[in-house]
Amino acid sequence: MATLTTDRLFSHLWKAADILRGSIDSADYKNYILGLLFLKRLSDVFEEEAERIEAETGDHALAWDDPDEHVFFMPVEARWPELRKRTKQIGDALNKACAALEQANPRTLEGVLLGIDYNDPQKLGDTQQRDSLLSRLLNHFSDERLRNCDLAQPDVLGDAYLKLIEWFAEQAGKKGGEFYTPHSVVELLVRLLKPKAGMRICDPTVGSGGMLIECARHIGHHPGAPLNLTLAGQEKNLGTWAICKMNMVLHGIPDADIRKGDTIRAPQLTDGTGLMLFDRVIANPPFSLDEWGRADLDKDPDPYGRFRYGLPPKSRGDLAFLQHMVAVTKPDGMVGVVMPHGVLFRGASEGGIRKGLVEDDLFEAVIGLAPNLFVGTTIPAAILILNRCKPSKRRGKVFFVNAAECFEPGRNQNYLRAEHIARIARAFEAFGNEERFSRVVGLDEIRENDHNLNIGRYVDMAEPEEKIDVQAALKELYRLETERDAAAARMDALLQEFGYGTALPKQLAPTRSRSKGGSR
Repeated sequence: MATLTTDRLFSHLWKAADILRGSIDSADYKNYILGLLFLKRLSDVFEEEAERIEAETGDHALAWDDPDEHVFFMPVEARWPELRKRTKQIGDALNKACAALEQANPRTLEGVLLGIDYNDPQKLGDTQQRDSLLSRLLNHFSDERLRNCDLAQPDVLGDAYLKLIEWFAEQAGKKGGEFYTPHSVVELLVRLLKPKAGMRICDPTVGSGGMLIECARHIGHHPGAPLNLTLAGQEKNLGTWAICKMNMVLHGIPDADIRKGDTIRAPQLTDGTGLMLFDRVIANPPFSLDEWGRADLDKDPDPYGRFRYGLPPKSRGDLAFLQHMVAVTKPDGMVGVVMPHGVLFRGASEGGIRKGLVEDDLFEAVIGLAPNLFVGTTIPAAILILNRCKPSKRRGKVFFVNAAECFEPGRNQNYLRAEHIARIARAFEAFGNEERFSRVVGLDEIRENDHNLNIGRYVDMAEPEEKIDVQAALKELYRLETERDAAAARMDALLQEFGYGTALPKQLAPTRSRSKGGSR
């Protein structure tokens, strides 16, 4: 019976981090742990497939040596039992295993594993230290078998991988935000965009791939099932790109088209005629990226015509990414993006870009999120929904949502609960006004505000004044005065009893006669 759950696997991987703790920098944990997890998973599934094929055909060579019989072919030197036999030069053996695995599966794995150096003396110490550390890791990973038949649910590997990425992001602090977007925010974005089977979906700053994976889950995909979506992405950081590729494989999406490179300077998702176009474009670009590529565009205009609304300042690339997303969206497609609030109100060139987008009626919703939702920053962000083909009842209007109070405090950061996600999604569907939460605003009013999209201009975000029940307040005041007078009377009586006479100050004397006046 399959017993390997997500929690059990995550605990197992956590213990692998314990083996590394004190030996290498925590920033490097993810490379070695994720790499070994990936290698072990592919090897175990290969053995599972080979045993099944040999049992069905009786042909040992076909089962174990024919690449065409396997989703991922494992050369002998890359198979886990062979690696575990090694007692010396283990780092070298692991590097050769990764190279052989990539060569055997170039279409899906080229470049994915070679960025991890298991023989690095700077990170893993001298030969003896490396062998000791890697031997312990290999033995530890051998404790759990990762065949499909061992998994309690098909998503166990993928879910554990995502939890591990989240943990690595938290440990990395500010840099963690470069490759991880909190799952609750991702889920909200996907709920708002509503991807459907058969669509083409792109994340131009794909990170570890969480948004594309959530799109696949939204339409009901699970590992082992055919994927009725086209998923594509691009990632500048090569290490993060490799994590994304492994993430896709572990989630049963090996054919996702994930390209390497700088999306602004060198977009890779192109075809013979220009940029590829998509039904849904979803992203969490780096906030206010400095040196995003303005200098290059000043020298050579963009050949793809992506920046028709203008070039943002060189120190803030937010609206460069947004314009790229609009440019790769089909005429009937939608964009969902996380942005800092500054893009809603900053002036100069950004104001001109925002004006162009507003006047072309692309903004469908502006949703302000709570602070401290994202790894590495406490500032609140906003979700922007742009639609190149709005429904008729939404044309000429923008839906503003103040969701700043929709959050649950967490240990290190806040997060959205399921009910928060549901509330925001319902409001977007209803497209109506709700006091202190949402409002539909016409373009004329936005023009009057100089195309400023700051949510506070359109949705009252002030705390409501507490209403005072005057009659109840007077009643409570009379009760308190009565209690005070009774206490004063008792004190006066005690003073007289002990021979002090009436010694109470005038301000403490009973006031009952005054309290019964017409002022009540």
